[in-house]
Amino acid sequence: MSRHVCVTAVDGHTGYAIMELLLTNETFRNSVDSVTGLSLQPHGETCKQLTKLGANVVAHEPGRLSKMVDSIKAIGADTLCLIPPAREDKLDLALELIDAAKKANIPNVCFISSAGCDLAERNKQPRLREFIDLEKLVLSSKGEPSTSTGHSPVVIRAGFYAENLLLYSQQAQEEGVLPIPIGSNHKFAPIALGDVAQVAAYVLSGKGKHGFSDQHRGQLIVLTGPMLATGDELASAASKALGQELRYEDISESEAKRVLRSQSASDNSEQQYLLEYYSLVREGKTNYISTTAFHDITNSHPQEPEDFFKVYAEEFRMKRLPKKRKTGGRT
Repeated sequence: MSRHVCVTAVDGHTGYAIMELLLTNETFRNSVDSVTGLSLQPHGETCKQLTKLGANVVAHEPGRLSKMVDSIKAIGADTLCLIPPAREDKLDLALELIDAAKKANIPNVCFISSAGCDLAERNKQPRLREFIDLEKLVLSSKGEPSTSTGHSPVVIRAGFYAENLLLYSQQAQEEGVLPIPIGSNHKFAPIALGDVAQVAAYVLSGKGKHGFSDQHRGQLIVLTGPMLATGDELASAASKALGQELRYEDISESEAKRVLRSQSASDNSEQQYLLEYYSLVREGKTNYISTTAFHDITNSHPQEPEDFFKVYAEEFRMKRLPKKRKTGGRT
């Protein structure tokens, strides 16, 4: 049974991580006949690296629906990993990709969504809530007689990526603090990007008589990290991993916006997405973990926060210890 996978938004972190696993991990590589990436920046450094690994990279030209359909048909894709691009026009681009998948009759579609989208309110967290609209369109294809798309669907709701914490590495290195606007009482469970990519790779390479493996087909998979943590508990895990103290600092949303604008290379829509997720934490809507699917699919355990901070120790470790303050000053 052949498997030809097309992954969208491979110039982003999620798409690249999934592509890299499919191309380099022996388990997945032996189960997939070809891997093609759709990219909005096909000549960028990320896509050059994927090409060196053996990927075929095709340009995703927004507004050229017929050309996209022709491209998907030309590569013979029977499986699509649909990742909404991290851009201001994410919704429009994702809608176009869903439409292209239908017209190209791709039977196996794995949609990468967001944990918490079902708890988001449209007037408070619109960037999160729009994932619900996209999920609905992906899943509604199953009942349409004009296309085979949606015959074998999977939705993966990925939680807050732990790698987002790298946005605050400057404060960690210079001040020994982790400044996040999540309040002091409620918790969340960051998940490593590599864990999300691993689950997606298992789904995309899994085979059954109806397309995807029967273990995965039709599943709504919610992924979070294995540890519920307040800001203080997250900082404590980091301190153990780094061998030096890292403190949590609860900051206001306006300060969080300023930090993101000055330290994040992502566009305004992705910064808004992060701020909306933080607001979910403050509302107590992220006080849960969901790791059962990860265990069932990978037969392994997701990365613990302490291990995450060990991997990125150089990014968070203070470059020099702060000097002791002289007495008489403000403490």
